[in-house]
Amino acid sequence: MNSYNQMEMKNRENIENRYQLLVSSIKDYAIYMIDTDGIVSSWNAGAQRFKGYSADEIIGRHFSCFYTLEDQQAGMPDHALKAALVQGTFETEGWRVRKDGSTFWANVVIDPLRNEEGALVGFAKITKDITEQKLNQEALKESEQRFSMLVKGVTDYAIYMLSPEGIVTNWNAGAMRIKGYSEAEVIGTHFSRFLTPEDQAAGLPAKALDIASREGRFEKEGWRVRKDGTRFWAHVIVDAIRNDLGTLVGYAKITRDITEKKAAIKELENANAALAQSQKMEALGNLTGGVAHDFNNLLAVISSGLNILGMKDAFQQDKALLQAMHRAVTRGATLTQQLLSFARRQPLKAELHNINNLIDNFELLLKQAGNSKMECEIRLDPYLKNVKMDAAGFETSLLNLLVNAGDAMPAGGKVCIETKNVILKQNDVEHLDAGEYVLVSVKDTGEGMSPEVLKKAFEPFFTTKDIGKGTGLGLSQVYGFFKQSGGEVTITSAQGKGTTVDIYLPAVEQVVESDSNSNLNSFKGNAMSNNNQTVLIVDDDPDVLYTAAELFKLMGYDVLTATNGVEAINLIESKNNNIDVLFSDVVMPNGVSGIALGRSVRKHLPDIKIVLCSGYPLPALKSEHGDLEGFAFVNKPYGMADLVNSLNSKERKTH
Repeated sequence: MNSYNQMEMKNRENIENRYQLLVSSIKDYAIYMIDTDGIVSSWNAGAQRFKGYSADEIIGRHFSCFYTLEDQQAGMPDHALKAALVQGTFETEGWRVRKDGSTFWANVVIDPLRNEEGALVGFAKITKDITEQKLNQEALKESEQRFSMLVKGVTDYAIYMLSPEGIVTNWNAGAMRIKGYSEAEVIGTHFSRFLTPEDQAAGLPAKALDIASREGRFEKEGWRVRKDGTRFWAHVIVDAIRNDLGTLVGYAKITRDITEKKAAIKELENANAALAQSQKMEALGNLTGGVAHDFNNLLAVISSGLNILGMKDAFQQDKALLQAMHRAVTRGATLTQQLLSFARRQPLKAELHNINNLIDNFELLLKQAGNSKMECEIRLDPYLKNVKMDAAGFETSLLNLLVNAGDAMPAGGKVCIETKNVILKQNDVEHLDAGEYVLVSVKDTGEGMSPEVLKKAFEPFFTTKDIGKGTGLGLSQVYGFFKQSGGEVTITSAQGKGTTVDIYLPAVEQVVESDSNSNLNSFKGNAMSNNNQTVLIVDDDPDVLYTAAELFKLMGYDVLTATNGVEAINLIESKNNNIDVLFSDVVMPNGVSGIALGRSVRKHLPDIKIVLCSGYPLPALKSEHGDLEGFAFVNKPYGMADLVNSLNSKERKTH
């Protein structure tokens, strides 16, 4: 052998030694040789670390000892060697067994080894422990499966994915339930099909994806369309999905049907608005009631003064002036009645009536109440049920509505008055219980009201008429009268579409007998001769007190006065109870009202005549203080005839 061949052999040996040294020192891979029969013939440090065997323990043993018993019984070791021979290499993953019996998940590669002549001399086997990677993959797979099951099982939300172009790529049960499409019908189509034609025309689908891609998220509420064409109000979120490199891979879209929630919010808003309006009207009612009461006190002074002057000869030459002043007082009293009507504190004479009969009786006046260009049609239900209410108040209210209709149609138009029986369910009409009602509708073809005007229509002194052409009390009188009558009034109106006022009154099946014992306003002759009788007048307003005293003096009474209840009681005691009549205002300071005073005096003087007076009507006082049995009553402003009537009335005796 020449020196060149010797050198080449030595280099080859050096290379093989270095390769063997490299393989032996690798610890992250098990690298070993097996012969053609599967017997282990070499063993590196990585193999010892993974499998637990030392080289002395494993060399000479069959490599099948690394397989699980199940794989051994299935012939997996022999199958692996045969596959490596046929395919030139064999790679697989599976559980392998360590010396101590524990298992690990291995990635295995087997390559056949051949000599220079091509004869098979064995196999090279490389094994890597990828247990941690396997467990992570299994955990990820399990998590993805759970998440997929969760998403697919959700029925209250439509959850699905879109491609970067907006194509639907998956579909959950919630999407199927909410939108109506099956998975097969929708996957592969563009998500814009779920939006309304208006939103599609406005480019909303593209805008949504653009905002989501730029800002990471798009959120909006709006109408969406189901498969059957119906619409629902949806809350929509679109999230951009990016991979680890930040590349956009698609969008996650979540849609929830919140139609019921939106309706509930709207209903709550309406209820709150109605409550606020009701509270406002109640506050206005309290305010106007108080104003009317104080105004009645002023009118009482004027009216009583006019009565006094009218009975004096010196003023007979000014009779025309006195009559004009009387008419002014009457108009003022009418105004306070309208205010009290809105405040639901006017005295009403509730009797059984058939509304058709009331309308028939003043049909001609109704048809003349508007303007000459207005056509009035009356449609009455012949089987209309009865109601219990004050006839005069109803007639006034209906006339007010006809006048308003005429004002709304200056160039002419049509107004229709219609009556019919209705059965209401709970909440059909706000503030009314379920039951049978009589409905009176007044519908015109006038200019209608704007939403802003409609909100204020029932407020006292609110008017859209020119200055000097209306008090603004017409509709407020209608509102107050029917509320006090146990009914309800609603207005439907829109600009250019006319106005409809619906009045609901409880239907009454049977006649309710009136109380024949209540006769506080019967007139039984002249009471001008009351010599030797003493009246005690109690009122905290000095002007009212003075004029009342003058009226009683003209009627022949001896007059005592007091400005409050405590003072009145002291006077009665000092006069040894020698007082025939107690005439007292109801509302007074110091915590002692006229009613409390009257009840206290009646206990000690059972035969004394007690007359109460107030700017508030009797029904309002009864609702606050209970039955006023044993007391006569007169409203402010009162005149001589009113006092005479009350003094001659037959009181109900207490029991």
